[in-house]
Amino acid sequence: MMFEINESWNNVLKDEFEKPYFNTLIDFLEEEYQEHTIFPPQKDVFNALNFTSFDDVKVVIIGQDPYHDFNQAHGLCFSVNEGIPFPPSLINIFKELKEDINKPIPTSGDLSHWAKQGVLLLNATLTVRAHQAGSHQGKGWEKFTDEIIRQLSTRKEKLIFLLWGGFAKGKAKLIDRQKHIVLTSGHPSPLSANRGYWFGNKHFSKTNQLLTDFGHVPIEW
Repeated sequence: MMFEINESWNNVLKDEFEKPYFNTLIDFLEEEYQEHTIFPPQKDVFNALNFTSFDDVKVVIIGQDPYHDFNQAHGLCFSVNEGIPFPPSLINIFKELKEDINKPIPTSGDLSHWAKQGVLLLNATLTVRAHQAGSHQGKGWEKFTDEIIRQLSTRKEKLIFLLWGGFAKGKAKLIDRQKHIVLTSGHPSPLSANRGYWFGNKHFSKTNQLLTDFGHVPIEW
């Protein structure tokens, strides 16, 4: 099984690739891709890292699992391929964007333009079986993606972490708040958003104000 990964990330994570748990994870994935329908396609598994090099990361958004229906997942959390209907969480993200910065609802749910501007769209688990949410949790991905967060926290400064929902907030312990900004809110899923835990968080305008304060170019959301 061959995964391509951006050289800047390869330098940061090379020790992780040699660890026994990662080799076990790769063996598991080889079997899974042969015997089941797995999302995203192999070529897209590391898109979060390949679209946003380590050096370019300014903002980190943490998701949990890839979407598990056909043609949705392409390796960026909350994002779907061009032409695919928006999942409920993404609809609510776009609604908050419109309220916060008056951005019209996009016609595409592909968030790769965020990633190319330095927004790392990282799922904690990078693969999933078709129609089986959470099916690849506990296989080693979380250990790997936790290390990504640790390395970002340790090696970089003045990153903005957007932690949406209880699962993402659990990653806060990996982040040095003396060096980085952590913004939290409820999850954009309807269950959370409709209870008042998502809308009005203004994370998009707050992020751009912070980036400006830090001397960075703000994100064109």
